[in-house]
Amino acid sequence: MTNLTSLSAARHSRAQQAIPGPAGQPLLGHMLAFQQDRLGFLRRLQRDFGDVARYRLAHLAFVQISHPDGVRHILQEHHRNYQRGAFYAPVRKLIGNGLPASDGDFWLRQRRLMQPAFHHRIVDGFAGVVTDATQALLARWQPGETLDVSAELARLTMSIVSRALFSTPISDDGDTLGQAVAVVLQDIAYRFEVPFYPPPAVPTPRNRRFRAAAERLDRLVYGLIAEREARPEAAPDDLLTLLVTSRDAETGEAMSPQQLRDELLALFVAGHETTANALSWALYLLAQHPDAAARLRAEVAQALDGRTPALADLPNLPYTRQVLDETMRLYPPAWIFNRTAQADDEIGGYFIPAGTTVAFSQYVTHRHPDFWEDPDRFDPERFTPERSAERPAYAYFPFGGGPHKCIGQGLALMEAHLALALIAQRAQWALVPGRPVTPEAHVTLRPRGGLWMTLGPRA
Repeated sequence: MTNLTSLSAARHSRAQQAIPGPAGQPLLGHMLAFQQDRLGFLRRLQRDFGDVARYRLAHLAFVQISHPDGVRHILQEHHRNYQRGAFYAPVRKLIGNGLPASDGDFWLRQRRLMQPAFHHRIVDGFAGVVTDATQALLARWQPGETLDVSAELARLTMSIVSRALFSTPISDDGDTLGQAVAVVLQDIAYRFEVPFYPPPAVPTPRNRRFRAAAERLDRLVYGLIAEREARPEAAPDDLLTLLVTSRDAETGEAMSPQQLRDELLALFVAGHETTANALSWALYLLAQHPDAAARLRAEVAQALDGRTPALADLPNLPYTRQVLDETMRLYPPAWIFNRTAQADDEIGGYFIPAGTTVAFSQYVTHRHPDFWEDPDRFDPERFTPERSAERPAYAYFPFGGGPHKCIGQGLALMEAHLALALIAQRAQWALVPGRPVTPEAHVTLRPRGGLWMTLGPRA
């Protein structure tokens, strides 16, 4: 197994070498190859040039770090040196200074303000919201019906996250809200690829669509904040109430409406999109692997005996969780991160100058052959406690890592665990022939064109 912390003499020697990478076109660099197959390009980069490799998209240069030791170096050991920086400008157009787009002292203040709202006691209280919404979804599914399961699961997770955040079933208007979310996410992805595109103030067709979608989300969130602040005595027990009433321990200050809006939009957009993708890919993989699906159903049947799953049942559903973990290994909803080095550094024995943008892809590291045997094969047994203990921690990081690890990880895992158990208990599904399923790597990793399935008889 490769080890990035090898002998210091070898590290010093390699640090003087140029970082390897493929030859690119004079102006576009590797843009065409990247756009044609983002995931394949990044995996080939690791395979052909190693765990520290360079590439260029037009005028933007990147160094890809694929080894778990390098990922740990960036996210945990030297996280203060690696910030989101200007590269996250497209994300900030939607969520401003929300946690996923901020750094430094401001990020630390916000994280401390928000952390109590995501204590496990608070998160556990939303289990009933998850099961109620999932049962409502399953009641609508009819045997013999063919539908886009990824769209259905997006409506489900939008319902769950809206109730957890706002105590409001805004998914009743889920089609138009879902379209607004899709528009802003597509625009963010486009601006990462075409950073010289005119800013949103320029009235191009794309910019008009983005502004209309962003304004719709703003009206929703600002309206809910104003309503909550106007009637604090009637505030329900949800995350919005916890964030509105949160106070800085040192100054006693609350979040401004603008910052509340930024954090709530980040939680709303990312919270429903990523969990919906994880559940979609889980159903896709189970449809392709009937033995795993049968084992999952058997576990659910034995643990629940026909009951609706509850939070207390999750420890008795370990294989269900292993299916989710293996799904997020193969198809991590967040598939790539970028950071900018603030000072000179060294990773994997290579010199990283200040200002370098380092990229590290969950999709690539999760399929790294040095850490995953037969890495493209679906095998939930990889995530037994014994086998997981054998791997470096950052061989698997679907929620990031270090101090900036996703604040909503506990809620997302509880939600996906309960929802998958309930779907497996009460539904059957099969892929529609003639509709190939391929991953689309934009802001998140989702099935291109949807995930079309035919429902079988009710379980």
